[in-house]
Amino acid sequence: MSSIPSTHAAGASPEVKSPSVGLVLLLATGAGLGVASLYYSQPMLGVLSTEIGASARSVGFIPTLTQLGYALGLLLLAPLGDRYDRRTIILVKAAVLCLALLLAGASPSVGMLLATSLVIGLAATMAQDIVPAAATLAPEASRGKTVGTVMTGLLLGILLSRVVSGFVAEHFGWRTMFVAAAGSVALIGLAAWRGLPRFRPTTQLSYGALMGSLLSLWARHGALRRATLAQGLLAVGFSAFWSTLAVMLHGEPFHLGSAAAGAFGLAGAAGALAAPLAGRIADKRGPEVVTRLGTALVLLSFGVMALAPWMQPQAQLGLLVAGAIGFDLGVQATLIAHQTIVYGIEPAARSRLNAMLFVGMFIGMAVGSALGALMLAQWGWMAIVGLAVASAALALVVRLWPGASAAH
Repeated sequence: MSSIPSTHAAGASPEVKSPSVGLVLLLATGAGLGVASLYYSQPMLGVLSTEIGASARSVGFIPTLTQLGYALGLLLLAPLGDRYDRRTIILVKAAVLCLALLLAGASPSVGMLLATSLVIGLAATMAQDIVPAAATLAPEASRGKTVGTVMTGLLLGILLSRVVSGFVAEHFGWRTMFVAAAGSVALIGLAAWRGLPRFRPTTQLSYGALMGSLLSLWARHGALRRATLAQGLLAVGFSAFWSTLAVMLHGEPFHLGSAAAGAFGLAGAAGALAAPLAGRIADKRGPEVVTRLGTALVLLSFGVMALAPWMQPQAQLGLLVAGAIGFDLGVQATLIAHQTIVYGIEPAARSRLNAMLFVGMFIGMAVGSALGALMLAQWGWMAIVGLAVASAALALVVRLWPGASAAH
Protein backbone atom coordinates (compact mmCIF):
# COMPACT_ATOMS: atom_id res chain seq x y z
CA MET A 1 0.00 0.00 0.00
CA SER A 2 1.68 3.22 -1.12
CA SER A 3 1.94 6.30 1.02
CA ILE A 4 -0.26 9.26 0.17
CA PRO A 5 1.27 12.67 0.84
CA SER A 6 -1.69 14.54 2.29
CA THR A 7 -5.43 14.88 2.40
CA HIS A 8 -7.95 17.70 2.73
CA ALA A 9 -7.99 19.36 6.10
CA ALA A 10 -11.56 19.14 7.17
CA GLY A 11 -14.57 17.68 5.45
CA ALA A 12 -14.11 16.00 2.13
CA SER A 13 -15.08 18.37 -0.64
CA PRO A 14 -17.22 17.12 -3.53
CA GLU A 15 -14.21 16.39 -5.74
CA VAL A 16 -12.57 14.10 -3.17
CA LYS A 17 -12.49 10.48 -4.30
CA SER A 18 -13.58 7.66 -2.02
CA PRO A 19 -10.68 5.98 -0.18
CA SER A 20 -9.48 2.71 -1.63
CA VAL A 21 -10.77 -0.62 -0.36
CA GLY A 22 -7.33 -1.38 1.01
CA LEU A 23 -7.18 1.86 2.98
CA VAL A 24 -10.66 1.36 4.44
CA LEU A 25 -9.67 -2.20 5.41
CA LEU A 26 -6.54 -0.86 7.12
CA LEU A 27 -8.60 1.67 9.06
CA ALA A 28 -11.21 -0.93 10.07
CA THR A 29 -8.53 -3.39 11.22
CA GLY A 30 -6.65 -0.71 13.13
CA ALA A 31 -9.80 0.43 14.92
CA GLY A 32 -10.71 -3.15 15.82
CA LEU A 33 -7.28 -4.16 17.13
CA GLY A 34 -6.92 -0.88 19.00
CA VAL A 35 -10.18 -1.15 20.91
CA ALA A 36 -9.76 -4.93 21.45
CA SER A 37 -6.84 -4.14 23.75
CA LEU A 38 -9.39 -2.92 26.30
CA TYR A 39 -11.02 -6.32 26.64
CA TYR A 40 -8.26 -8.95 26.38
CA SER A 41 -7.74 -9.04 30.14
CA GLN A 42 -11.34 -9.73 31.16
CA PRO A 43 -11.54 -13.51 30.47
CA MET A 44 -8.02 -14.01 31.87
CA LEU A 45 -8.54 -12.55 35.36
CA GLY A 46 -8.94 -15.94 37.03
CA VAL A 47 -5.69 -17.24 35.52
CA LEU A 48 -3.91 -13.98 36.32
CA SER A 49 -4.96 -14.12 39.95
CA THR A 50 -3.53 -17.61 40.37
CA GLU A 51 -0.27 -17.17 38.46
CA ILE A 52 0.90 -13.88 39.94
CA GLY A 53 -0.43 -14.56 43.44
CA ALA A 54 -2.83 -11.62 43.60
CA SER A 55 -6.27 -11.47 45.14
CA ALA A 56 -9.37 -11.54 42.99
CA ARG A 57 -10.14 -8.03 44.22
CA SER A 58 -6.75 -6.72 43.06
CA VAL A 59 -6.93 -8.19 39.57
CA GLY A 60 -10.51 -6.94 39.34
CA PHE A 61 -9.08 -3.43 39.09
CA ILE A 62 -7.25 -4.32 35.85
CA PRO A 63 -10.25 -3.89 33.51
CA THR A 64 -11.46 -0.96 35.64
CA LEU A 65 -8.21 0.94 35.10
CA THR A 66 -8.19 0.03 31.41
CA GLN A 67 -11.68 1.51 30.98
CA LEU A 68 -10.73 4.54 33.07
CA GLY A 69 -7.69 5.12 30.89
CA TYR A 70 -9.86 4.90 27.79
CA ALA A 71 -12.37 7.41 29.18
CA LEU A 72 -9.58 9.83 30.11
CA GLY A 73 -8.01 9.36 26.69
CA LEU A 74 -11.30 10.13 24.96
CA LEU A 75 -11.71 13.34 26.90
CA LEU A 76 -8.10 14.54 27.08
CA LEU A 77 -6.38 13.12 23.99
CA ALA A 78 -8.96 12.51 21.23
CA PRO A 79 -9.54 16.28 20.63
CA LEU A 80 -5.87 16.58 19.60
CA GLY A 81 -6.86 15.13 16.22
CA ASP A 82 -8.13 18.58 15.23
CA ARG A 83 -4.87 20.29 16.27
CA TYR A 84 -2.24 17.88 14.94
CA ASP A 85 -1.76 15.47 12.05
CA ARG A 86 -3.99 12.45 12.82
CA ARG A 87 -1.51 10.13 11.12
CA THR A 88 1.21 11.13 13.62
CA ILE A 89 -1.19 10.72 16.56
CA ILE A 90 -2.22 7.24 15.39
CA LEU A 91 1.41 6.15 14.94
CA VAL A 92 2.47 7.47 18.36
CA LYS A 93 -0.47 5.79 20.11
CA ALA A 94 0.20 2.52 18.27
CA ALA A 95 3.81 2.55 19.48
CA VAL A 96 2.79 3.32 23.08
CA LEU A 97 0.06 0.66 22.99
CA CYS A 98 2.48 -1.95 21.65
CA LEU A 99 5.00 -1.18 24.41
CA ALA A 100 2.33 -1.21 27.13
CA LEU A 101 1.01 -4.59 25.98
CA LEU A 102 4.53 -6.03 26.00
CA LEU A 103 5.11 -4.72 29.52
CA ALA A 104 1.79 -6.21 30.62
CA GLY A 105 2.89 -9.59 29.28
CA ALA A 106 6.17 -9.33 31.18
CA SER A 107 4.62 -8.04 34.42
CA PRO A 108 5.99 -9.83 37.52
CA SER A 109 3.35 -8.39 39.84
CA VAL A 110 -0.19 -7.08 39.87
CA GLY A 111 1.11 -3.56 40.55
CA MET A 112 2.85 -3.38 37.19
CA LEU A 113 -0.21 -4.88 35.49
CA LEU A 114 -2.40 -2.18 36.99
CA ALA A 115 -0.07 0.57 35.80
CA THR A 116 0.19 -0.83 32.28
CA SER A 117 -3.58 -1.31 32.16
CA LEU A 118 -4.12 2.43 32.57
CA VAL A 119 -1.63 3.15 29.77
CA ILE A 120 -3.26 0.52 27.53
CA GLY A 121 -6.60 2.31 27.96
CA LEU A 122 -5.10 5.70 27.13
CA ALA A 123 -3.32 4.44 24.00
CA ALA A 124 -6.25 2.33 22.80
CA THR A 125 -8.01 5.60 21.96
CA MET A 126 -6.13 5.38 18.65
CA ALA A 127 -9.40 3.74 17.54
CA GLN A 128 -11.17 7.05 18.10
CA ASP A 129 -8.57 8.85 15.97
CA ILE A 130 -9.07 6.37 13.16
CA VAL A 131 -12.85 6.85 12.86
CA PRO A 132 -12.72 10.65 12.28
CA ALA A 133 -9.83 10.03 9.87
CA ALA A 134 -12.11 7.76 7.84
CA ALA A 135 -14.84 10.42 7.86
CA THR A 136 -12.36 13.02 6.60
CA LEU A 137 -11.07 10.82 3.79
CA ALA A 138 -14.56 9.99 2.47
CA PRO A 139 -16.66 12.31 0.31
CA GLU A 140 -19.97 13.36 1.83
CA ALA A 141 -22.02 11.14 -0.48
CA SER A 142 -20.41 7.95 0.87
CA ARG A 143 -19.28 9.06 4.33
CA GLY A 144 -21.88 6.94 6.13
CA LYS A 145 -20.83 3.80 4.26
CA THR A 146 -17.12 4.38 4.94
CA VAL A 147 -17.63 5.17 8.62
CA GLY A 148 -19.95 2.14 8.91
CA THR A 149 -17.29 -0.17 7.47
CA VAL A 150 -14.61 1.14 9.84
CA MET A 151 -17.02 0.87 12.77
CA THR A 152 -17.65 -2.76 11.81
CA GLY A 153 -13.97 -3.41 12.46
CA LEU A 154 -14.13 -1.57 15.77
CA LEU A 155 -17.27 -3.38 16.92
CA LEU A 156 -15.93 -6.79 15.91
CA GLY A 157 -12.80 -5.99 17.92
CA ILE A 158 -14.97 -5.43 20.98
CA LEU A 159 -17.14 -8.51 20.44
CA LEU A 160 -14.45 -11.01 19.48
CA SER A 161 -11.58 -9.91 21.73
CA ARG A 162 -12.90 -11.81 24.76
CA VAL A 163 -13.39 -15.00 22.74
CA VAL A 164 -9.85 -14.85 21.36
CA SER A 165 -8.16 -13.99 24.65
CA GLY A 166 -10.03 -16.71 26.53
CA PHE A 167 -8.92 -19.33 24.00
CA VAL A 168 -5.30 -18.15 23.81
CA ALA A 169 -4.94 -17.85 27.60
CA GLU A 170 -6.35 -21.33 28.16
CA HIS A 171 -4.08 -23.02 25.60
CA PHE A 172 -0.94 -20.86 25.57
CA GLY A 173 -1.02 -18.69 28.71
CA TRP A 174 -2.07 -15.12 29.47
CA ARG A 175 1.37 -13.68 28.75
CA THR A 176 1.20 -15.05 25.22
CA MET A 177 -2.04 -13.18 24.66
CA PHE A 178 -0.50 -9.84 25.59
CA VAL A 179 2.57 -10.49 23.42
CA ALA A 180 0.39 -11.53 20.47
CA ALA A 181 -1.73 -8.40 20.94
CA ALA A 182 1.42 -6.25 20.93
CA GLY A 183 2.54 -7.94 17.71
CA SER A 184 -0.79 -7.27 16.01
CA VAL A 185 -0.68 -3.57 16.99
CA ALA A 186 2.94 -3.33 15.75
CA LEU A 187 1.88 -4.69 12.35
CA ILE A 188 -0.99 -2.21 12.16
CA GLY A 189 1.38 0.61 13.10
CA LEU A 190 3.74 -0.41 10.30
CA ALA A 191 0.89 -0.61 7.79
CA ALA A 192 -0.41 2.80 8.94
CA TRP A 193 3.07 4.31 8.57
CA ARG A 194 3.20 3.08 4.98
CA GLY A 195 -0.41 3.57 3.95
CA LEU A 196 -2.03 6.43 5.87
CA PRO A 197 -2.05 9.91 4.34
CA ARG A 198 -1.14 12.96 6.35
CA PHE A 199 -3.97 15.10 7.69
CA ARG A 200 -3.71 18.87 7.83
CA PRO A 201 -4.69 20.28 11.25
CA THR A 202 -7.99 22.16 11.19
CA THR A 203 -7.22 24.52 14.09
CA GLN A 204 -4.24 26.25 15.70
CA LEU A 205 -5.85 26.51 19.14
CA SER A 206 -3.67 25.86 22.17
CA TYR A 207 -4.44 22.74 24.18
CA GLY A 208 -6.26 24.74 26.85
CA ALA A 209 -8.34 26.58 24.27
CA LEU A 210 -9.01 23.29 22.46
CA MET A 211 -10.40 21.73 25.62
CA GLY A 212 -12.36 24.87 26.41
CA SER A 213 -13.94 24.75 22.97
CA LEU A 214 -15.67 21.50 23.95
CA LEU A 215 -18.11 23.47 26.07
CA SER A 216 -18.87 25.97 23.32
CA LEU A 217 -19.39 23.18 20.78
CA TRP A 218 -21.78 21.46 23.19
CA ALA A 219 -23.72 24.67 23.80
CA ARG A 220 -23.80 25.62 20.11
CA HIS A 221 -25.00 22.41 18.49
CA GLY A 222 -28.34 20.89 19.45
CA ALA A 223 -27.70 18.01 17.04
CA LEU A 224 -24.65 17.02 19.09
CA ARG A 225 -26.61 17.11 22.34
CA ARG A 226 -29.44 15.01 20.90
CA ALA A 227 -27.07 12.44 19.41
CA THR A 228 -25.05 12.14 22.63
CA LEU A 229 -28.12 11.89 24.86
CA ALA A 230 -29.89 9.32 22.67
CA GLN A 231 -26.78 7.15 22.23
CA GLY A 232 -26.02 7.38 25.95
CA LEU A 233 -29.54 6.19 26.79
CA LEU A 234 -29.22 3.24 24.40
CA ALA A 235 -25.87 2.40 26.01
CA VAL A 236 -27.56 2.08 29.42
CA GLY A 237 -29.68 -0.90 28.36
CA PHE A 238 -26.93 -2.34 26.17
CA SER A 239 -24.41 -2.36 29.04
CA ALA A 240 -26.92 -3.56 31.64
CA PHE A 241 -27.72 -6.60 29.45
CA TRP A 242 -24.15 -7.62 28.66
CA SER A 243 -22.75 -6.96 32.15
CA THR A 244 -25.34 -9.21 33.84
CA LEU A 245 -25.96 -11.87 31.19
CA ALA A 246 -23.31 -14.32 32.41
CA VAL A 247 -24.59 -14.15 36.00
CA MET A 248 -28.17 -14.69 34.86
CA LEU A 249 -27.28 -17.65 32.64
CA HIS A 250 -25.34 -19.26 35.48
CA GLY A 251 -28.42 -19.43 37.70
CA GLU A 252 -31.92 -20.85 37.38
CA PRO A 253 -33.18 -22.23 35.06
CA PHE A 254 -30.19 -22.38 32.68
CA HIS A 255 -27.07 -23.31 34.74
CA LEU A 256 -24.78 -22.34 31.85
CA GLY A 257 -21.11 -21.39 32.08
CA SER A 258 -19.09 -18.45 30.81
CA ALA A 259 -18.63 -20.08 27.40
CA ALA A 260 -22.35 -19.77 26.76
CA ALA A 261 -22.28 -16.06 27.62
CA GLY A 262 -19.35 -15.68 25.22
CA ALA A 263 -21.40 -17.32 22.48
CA PHE A 264 -23.98 -14.55 22.88
CA GLY A 265 -21.21 -12.15 21.90
CA LEU A 266 -21.01 -13.94 18.57
CA ALA A 267 -24.74 -13.34 18.13
CA GLY A 268 -24.10 -9.68 18.72
CA ALA A 269 -21.48 -9.71 15.95
CA ALA A 270 -24.35 -9.94 13.47
CA GLY A 271 -25.24 -6.40 14.44
CA ALA A 272 -21.68 -5.21 13.87
CA LEU A 273 -21.58 -6.76 10.40
CA ALA A 274 -24.71 -4.81 9.48
CA ALA A 275 -23.06 -1.46 10.27
CA PRO A 276 -22.09 -0.68 6.63
CA LEU A 277 -25.72 -1.25 5.59
CA ALA A 278 -26.82 1.30 8.16
CA GLY A 279 -24.23 3.69 6.75
CA ARG A 280 -25.51 3.25 3.20
CA ILE A 281 -29.10 3.89 4.30
CA ALA A 282 -27.92 7.02 6.11
CA ASP A 283 -26.24 8.20 2.91
CA LYS A 284 -29.37 7.64 0.81
CA ARG A 285 -32.28 8.37 3.16
CA GLY A 286 -30.62 10.59 5.71
CA PRO A 287 -29.20 9.65 9.13
CA GLU A 288 -32.31 10.82 11.01
CA VAL A 289 -34.34 7.97 9.50
CA VAL A 290 -31.72 5.45 10.66
CA THR A 291 -31.65 6.84 14.21
CA ARG A 292 -35.41 6.38 14.53
CA LEU A 293 -35.49 2.93 12.94
CA GLY A 294 -32.49 1.76 14.98
CA THR A 295 -33.86 3.07 18.27
CA ALA A 296 -37.27 1.53 17.58
CA LEU A 297 -35.59 -1.83 16.85
CA VAL A 298 -33.78 -1.67 20.21
CA LEU A 299 -37.05 -0.95 21.98
CA LEU A 300 -38.82 -3.82 20.22
CA SER A 301 -35.96 -6.29 20.81
CA PHE A 302 -35.86 -5.62 24.55
CA GLY A 303 -39.66 -5.48 24.74
CA VAL A 304 -40.13 -9.03 23.44
CA MET A 305 -37.74 -10.31 26.12
CA ALA A 306 -40.48 -9.50 28.64
CA LEU A 307 -42.32 -12.59 27.30
CA ALA A 308 -39.61 -14.90 28.69
CA PRO A 309 -41.31 -15.82 32.02
CA TRP A 310 -44.16 -17.48 30.10
CA MET A 311 -41.82 -19.64 27.97
CA GLN A 312 -39.86 -22.86 28.42
CA PRO A 313 -36.10 -22.50 29.13
CA GLN A 314 -35.04 -23.53 25.61
CA ALA A 315 -37.49 -21.08 24.07
CA GLN A 316 -36.22 -18.39 26.45
CA LEU A 317 -32.67 -18.93 25.20
CA GLY A 318 -33.84 -18.60 21.61
CA LEU A 319 -35.65 -15.40 22.50
CA LEU A 320 -32.52 -14.03 24.18
CA VAL A 321 -30.39 -14.81 21.11
CA ALA A 322 -32.89 -13.18 18.76
CA GLY A 323 -33.20 -10.19 21.06
CA ALA A 324 -29.42 -9.82 21.31
CA ILE A 325 -29.09 -9.80 17.52
CA GLY A 326 -31.91 -7.29 17.20
CA PHE A 327 -30.89 -4.78 19.84
CA ASP A 328 -27.21 -4.99 18.89
CA LEU A 329 -28.11 -4.22 15.28
CA GLY A 330 -30.29 -1.31 16.43
CA VAL A 331 -27.63 0.15 18.76
CA GLN A 332 -24.87 -0.07 16.13
CA ALA A 333 -27.05 1.29 13.32
CA THR A 334 -28.04 4.24 15.49
CA LEU A 335 -24.41 4.87 16.43
CA ILE A 336 -23.36 4.98 12.76
CA ALA A 337 -26.18 7.43 12.01
CA HIS A 338 -25.29 9.60 15.01
CA GLN A 339 -21.67 9.70 13.88
CA THR A 340 -22.79 10.71 10.39
CA ILE A 341 -24.85 13.55 11.91
CA VAL A 342 -22.05 14.67 14.23
CA TYR A 343 -19.32 14.59 11.58
CA GLY A 344 -21.42 16.84 9.36
CA ILE A 345 -21.95 19.53 12.02
CA GLU A 346 -18.55 21.22 11.97
CA PRO A 347 -15.90 19.40 9.88
CA ALA A 348 -13.01 21.32 11.47
CA ALA A 349 -13.96 19.96 14.91
CA ARG A 350 -14.57 16.30 14.06
CA SER A 351 -12.19 14.87 16.64
CA ARG A 352 -13.72 16.97 19.42
CA LEU A 353 -17.28 16.18 18.35
CA ASN A 354 -16.47 12.46 18.14
CA ALA A 355 -14.86 12.59 21.60
CA MET A 356 -18.00 14.11 23.16
CA LEU A 357 -20.30 11.58 21.47
CA PHE A 358 -18.26 8.66 22.78
CA VAL A 359 -17.76 10.12 26.24
CA GLY A 360 -21.56 10.35 26.49
CA MET A 361 -21.88 6.76 25.32
CA PHE A 362 -19.22 5.65 27.81
CA ILE A 363 -21.09 7.36 30.65
CA GLY A 364 -24.25 5.53 29.61
CA MET A 365 -22.41 2.22 29.62
CA ALA A 366 -20.98 2.87 33.08
CA VAL A 367 -24.44 3.79 34.42
CA GLY A 368 -25.97 0.71 32.81
CA SER A 369 -23.34 -1.60 34.27
CA ALA A 370 -23.78 -0.18 37.78
CA LEU A 371 -27.59 -0.19 37.64
CA GLY A 372 -27.65 -3.63 36.06
CA ALA A 373 -25.65 -5.24 38.88
CA LEU A 374 -27.82 -3.56 41.51
CA MET A 375 -31.16 -4.37 39.87
CA LEU A 376 -30.28 -7.99 39.11
CA ALA A 377 -29.40 -8.58 42.76
CA GLN A 378 -32.51 -6.82 44.07
CA TRP A 379 -35.26 -7.65 41.59
CA GLY A 380 -33.95 -10.22 39.08
CA TRP A 381 -33.57 -10.41 35.32
CA MET A 382 -36.92 -8.84 34.42
CA ALA A 383 -35.73 -5.64 36.10
CA ILE A 384 -32.83 -5.56 33.62
CA VAL A 385 -35.29 -5.94 30.76
CA GLY A 386 -37.44 -3.16 32.22
CA LEU A 387 -34.44 -0.85 32.52
CA ALA A 388 -33.44 -1.55 28.91
CA VAL A 389 -36.98 -0.94 27.63
CA ALA A 390 -37.25 2.33 29.57
CA SER A 391 -33.88 3.66 28.37
CA ALA A 392 -34.64 2.72 24.74
CA ALA A 393 -38.06 4.39 24.97
CA LEU A 394 -36.46 7.59 26.25
CA ALA A 395 -33.90 7.47 23.43
CA LEU A 396 -36.73 7.15 20.90
CA VAL A 397 -38.47 10.16 22.46
CA VAL A 398 -35.25 12.17 22.01
CA ARG A 399 -35.13 11.23 18.32
CA LEU A 400 -38.84 11.86 17.72
CA TRP A 401 -39.00 15.12 19.68
CA PRO A 402 -40.20 18.02 17.49
CA GLY A 403 -37.26 19.82 15.94
CA ALA A 404 -34.93 16.80 15.97
CA SER A 405 -34.74 16.65 12.18
CA ALA A 406 -34.08 20.35 11.90
CA ALA A 407 -31.38 20.14 14.56
CA HIS A 408 -29.12 17.98 12.54
